[in-house]
Amino acid sequence: MNDNTYDVIVVGAGSVGNPAALFLSESGLKVLVIEKRASAGQGENKAAIGGVRATHSDGAKITTAIESLRIFSTWKETYGSNIDWKTGGYCFPVYGEPLENTLKSYFPIQRSFGLEIDWLDAQQIAEVVPGINMEGLRGGTYSPGDGQVSPLKMAAAVHAEAEKRGAQYRYHENVVGYIIESGAIKGVVTEKGKYFAEHVIIATGADAALHGKMAGRDIPVVPDSHEAGISAPVAKFLPPLVVDMRPGPEGKTANFYFGQASGGQIIFCYTPKPAIVGNNKDNLSEFMPILAARLISLIPRFKNLLIRKIWRGLYPMTPDGVPIVDYDPEIKGLIWAVGMCGQGFMLGPGVAKNLTSMIVKGQPLLPPDVQALYSLKRNFHGKTEAFK
Repeated sequence: MNDNTYDVIVVGAGSVGNPAALFLSESGLKVLVIEKRASAGQGENKAAIGGVRATHSDGAKITTAIESLRIFSTWKETYGSNIDWKTGGYCFPVYGEPLENTLKSYFPIQRSFGLEIDWLDAQQIAEVVPGINMEGLRGGTYSPGDGQVSPLKMAAAVHAEAEKRGAQYRYHENVVGYIIESGAIKGVVTEKGKYFAEHVIIATGADAALHGKMAGRDIPVVPDSHEAGISAPVAKFLPPLVVDMRPGPEGKTANFYFGQASGGQIIFCYTPKPAIVGNNKDNLSEFMPILAARLISLIPRFKNLLIRKIWRGLYPMTPDGVPIVDYDPEIKGLIWAVGMCGQGFMLGPGVAKNLTSMIVKGQPLLPPDVQALYSLKRNFHGKTEAFK
C-alpha cells in the first residue's frame, strides 16, 4: 500500500465527515479526510447553535439522533475532553390547537423508539421555561433527554481524537473529480494530487450536488440560508432549548429556536419564510428586528439582552427533509452522507457510527426498514418533516 492509498477517503471534515474519520480510525482503518477549508468543522458545523434532539418524526432520524445523544452525553467520560454538553431537554411551547394535534400525533412513533417525551400543561411549561408568555399558551411538549453541545469544541475534540488514531487530514485541498472504473470508486482527484481507496464517503454538506456532478450523479440537495446569533452571558435560568413554531410577523419566519449555552449566552436561530435558496451567507438587515420581536414576544425579559454576534449558515435540503445516507446504487464503494437538512450537527455522530458499520461490517446499524428512509433511491416527494 503506497502513501496515497487508503482504506477509506472521507470528503468533507464537517459534522458528519469529521466523526466518521474518528470512528473509522478507531476500527483500525487507514483514513484520509480531504477538506477544502482550513480546519475541521469550519463549514456549516460552526454555524450550528448546538441543539441535539431525538424528537423527530421519522424512525431514521430518531434512531440516529439517539446514537448521537449517547456519544455527546458520554464524550467527556469516553475521551476526557470538554465539549460543553448540557442536559436540559427540548421544549415546544404551543399556542394553537393545530400544532398541538400535530406534535401529539408524533408521540406514538417517538415513544416506539423509546423516547421520553410528554405533553405538559401551560403551568408546567412555565416551570420548564421561566418567564414564558402565558397568554394563549395551551401547553407544549418536553423531552428531557435532549441537550446542547458546543459545535466548535466538538469539532476540535473529534479532530484531535481522530488524529491520535491515525486519521490523516489534508486541508485547503479542493476535490476536482472522482476516479471511477468499471462501476466502482477507485479514488479522488484534487488540485494537488490523486488518492486511492475502495471506499469513499462524500460528506460535503451544501456542496453535495456539485460533487454529484463530478461523480456523474444527480444528488437532490439544494442549500438554503438560515441566520443565528448569540448574546452576552446572562444569569442561568433556561434549562431546555426552546422551539417556537408560531407563524412569524408578516409571514417572514416559520419557527425559531433558542437556548442558553453553558456559559450563560442565549443562542438563537430562525427559519426564514419563504426559504432563501442558494449559497449566500451574507446577513440580512431584517434578521435581528424580526428575531428580537419574536424573542421578546415569547419571553418578555429578553428585551434587555445584549446581542454580541450574528451569522448565517446553510441548510443542505433534500425535497422530503430527510438526509441521504446510502451506498450509491451505481458506483460500488461510494457512499453519500449528505442532505442533513440543517440537522447535521445533531445527527452527525450517529450518522458517522452508521457509516462505520456500513464499511467495517458490511451493513448499517439501522434495521433495514429504518435505513430505507435514508435511501438515495427513495421517493423524495413525500411529506416533509415539520421539525426543521
